[in-house]
Amino acid sequence: MNHGKTKEEPVRLLFEMTREDNPRLYDDLIRFNKGTKRVNRLRFLAHEGLLAQNWTVMPALTAARPAVALPVQTPAVVSPGSARHTNQAFSLPTGPDEEP
Repeated sequence: MNHGKTKEEPVRLLFEMTREDNPRLYDDLIRFNKGTKRVNRLRFLAHEGLLAQNWTVMPALTAARPAVALPVQTPAVVSPGSARHTNQAFSLPTGPDEEP
């Protein structure tokens, strides 16, 4: 690779993709007719993926708030009765033959 080139050449891609290769990407791209719209969508997804991979994308709320140091807390002591009620609240409903 020669990174010292001053002339920038366009990158040309020609590839085939089946739904088995990447179902989510295939379904997204197949929405567009062949041509410019599909290429632009792929270009957009590649750009956003590159930004996300390099952690340059930040949610607006996170960027707007200054960092706040949270106080150090001691571990809470949870009674077995409270834990049992919490677990029951989020468990699947039991049938009439099963004990709650």
